[in-house]
Amino acid sequence: MRGRDLINDSFPDELILEIFRRLDSKPSRDACSLVCKRWLNLERFSRTTLRIGASFSPDTFVTLLSRRFLHVTSIHVDERLSISLPPPPPPTPLKRKRGSNKSSSSSSSSPSSSSSKRQKLSNKKTRYGGESAESCSLTDAGLIALANGFPLIENLSLIWCPNVSSFGLRSLAQKCTSLRSLDLQGCFVGDEGLAAVGKFCKRLEELNLRFCEGVTDVGVIELVLGCAKSLKSIGVAATAKVTDLSLEAVGSHCKLLEVLFLDSECIHDKGVVAVVKGCKRLKSLKLQCVNVTDAAFSVVGEFCVSLERLALYSFQQFTDKGMKSIGKGCKNLKDLTLSDCYFVNCIGLEAIAHGCKELTRLEINGCHNIGTRGLEAVGKSCPRLTELALLYCQRIANSALYQIGKGCKSLETLHLVDCAGIGDTAMSSIAKGCRNLKKLHIRRCYEVGNKGVMAIGKNCKSLTELSFRFCDKVGDVALVAVGKGCSTLQQLNVSGCHQIGDVGISAIAKGCPQLTHLDISVLQNVRDISLSELGEGCPMLKDLVLSHCHHVTDNGLNHLVNKCKLLETCHMVYCPGITSAGVATVVSSCSHIKKVLIEKWKVSERTIRRAGSILSYLCMDL
Repeated sequence: MRGRDLINDSFPDELILEIFRRLDSKPSRDACSLVCKRWLNLERFSRTTLRIGASFSPDTFVTLLSRRFLHVTSIHVDERLSISLPPPPPPTPLKRKRGSNKSSSSSSSSPSSSSSKRQKLSNKKTRYGGESAESCSLTDAGLIALANGFPLIENLSLIWCPNVSSFGLRSLAQKCTSLRSLDLQGCFVGDEGLAAVGKFCKRLEELNLRFCEGVTDVGVIELVLGCAKSLKSIGVAATAKVTDLSLEAVGSHCKLLEVLFLDSECIHDKGVVAVVKGCKRLKSLKLQCVNVTDAAFSVVGEFCVSLERLALYSFQQFTDKGMKSIGKGCKNLKDLTLSDCYFVNCIGLEAIAHGCKELTRLEINGCHNIGTRGLEAVGKSCPRLTELALLYCQRIANSALYQIGKGCKSLETLHLVDCAGIGDTAMSSIAKGCRNLKKLHIRRCYEVGNKGVMAIGKNCKSLTELSFRFCDKVGDVALVAVGKGCSTLQQLNVSGCHQIGDVGISAIAKGCPQLTHLDISVLQNVRDISLSELGEGCPMLKDLVLSHCHHVTDNGLNHLVNKCKLLETCHMVYCPGITSAGVATVVSSCSHIKKVLIEKWKVSERTIRRAGSILSYLCMDL
């Protein structure tokens, strides 16, 4: 029946709330809230998570949001996020009444009224574009308002909020006793605040104290003693006054601890050993401690039988001896990251491969003494490997990836960066052996060329992400093969591959209709025909990077945006053929556009007025 609202008449509140809960994206939820007043109220009722960035006054936002959203359990305040407010509307000019002789006298204003107007303009400027650092940072007052407005909050992140102190944290802890996760990264809170958390928040499970310079052993120990029965995850980094004493308290009282992250020069073997011996449920250990040696890892291998994830960064006293202990004792290890561990070589990696058969993810970054033999052992002994990342590994050759392709049939993700010894032979082995490969990212591997990429296109039909950045030997022939074989491809990055031109990009446009992200920056042989083909063949395109494409013009851009209506971001700096008209075309044609990166001098005043909030500038003086 005309004029009847069938949905609101038929659907009860509970059903609409359930639909709202199943919406993943915030824009979709926001759009639903604009349908009618009933949906607006229901959407407010169903929202459980809020994110607040550094715009206007977070203190004020917290107060307003607490009145609007009554069932929020997770709040993330991140001072690194910048949320731009819309520009103020232009002032409405005074209309002169016809036949009035008082217009001239009324238009003249006294010095006091003039000063008042200037003050109002100054206030607007502060509000919309020139707010001070004080107004853009959450303070203790805001934290108290948060505690009063959201007493049932369970997850709270305060990222880089320098004006929050122990006073505010104590007030929060007293009101929000249901708190389960607390992230204080970069906050200058002290021991008094941590002690209050330990006293009142008895359900706390996760704690992050990275870059909390005001915290010492006293506060950490007080918190540990108070939350010992619930604490499962602790992160400490760059806190010079947190030492082994804190870790000894953790090891003695936190029997449920599962995750430990340490980045400190003040931590030694004594502290790590205390945690390892006391916390038998430890599953994840992430360490960047230059003073921790093989002696600690011998204890890790003995006591951490449940360890599943181990990440080691910049160790100077960790050698193959420590690796052997881990391989011998940690049979359930699934995820291993070795970064800048210069004294580990193939013998250590072989020990891991032979002992840790359950390994599913391996990342080796800058470990210059690990070579081909070590990775071959992984290929032979770890058949469940699904993700492999090799970064700056100059001693690993093609035969290593041949063994990976032969033994690791479940491999889905492969990252290669600056591996000079890996070329087409390795890529062909991976393509033939790992047919379930979904993500392949390669950067500056100069021996990888058309032959290897053609093998990928022919054999890896499930590929969704492909990246060949600055691989000089990859050309159009390779992309033609990818276009023919990888119809499910969603993301492609061929930045800096100078041999790729219109033929290759056109093949991708015709063969990969699900493409959503494309980076063709620094390609000098790409012209408008490529953009026209992309517009015809890739209507789902959301992210496009065209920077440094010297032969792309406004004409090609116009063809693309007329078809790609879902475009959200477009980077096009250093494109001499793109003018202010092209920028205006992108802004006006793409209703979903969120970010345009361009030189400032190419943007007209009209475009700034229309879409100033989505424009980003690189090299503002050019």
